[in-house]
Amino acid sequence: MKRQEFEHVIRAAASIVEDEIVVIGSQAILGQHPDAPDSLLVSAEVDVFPRTAPERSDEIDGAIGDGSRPPQRATNCRLVPRGP
Repeated sequence: MKRQEFEHVIRAAASIVEDEIVVIGSQAILGQHPDAPDSLLVSAEVDVFPRTAPERSDEIDGAIGDGSRPPQRATNCRLVPRGP
């Protein structure tokens, strides 16, 4: 995943839940290192959740996650499940 795709997913997720988005997992490297080497950009998925309401992750997944209908789907976006 390229930085431009990463930013698109984050903007789309933020607009769905109207919250800041937390990115974890391998693609989080793009937040700090936009020009990361290709070997670190293999994944086509971004692990995200809303900062103040992690339970709303399902709303993002339904709108733009894997399995959502185009044109709403921005890219493959896999969400981290809520904790225990």
